[in-house]
Amino acid sequence: MTNENKKQSRRRFIGWGIASTAFFSAVKFILPSRKKEVKETVKMLTQDGKLVEIDMAVLPSKRKKISDKELQNWIRK
Repeated sequence: MTNENKKQSRRRFIGWGIASTAFFSAVKFILPSRKKEVKETVKMLTQDGKLVEIDMAVLPSKRKKISDKELQNWIRK
């Protein structure tokens, strides 16, 4: 290969690299992003001792802490 052919092949290689990088970054911005909806969940125990995950949107916004006696009565059931 002559010196001029090497320059052309390098230029072609660099040109294709820049073009492919530009193409893939343009596709990234054009196509809609597929973000998964992240739901906030809370792990809670049922009365029979099963662990369940509950969506935060379902729970009431005002929560009341239970007393020690209520907790002991709940565990005995």
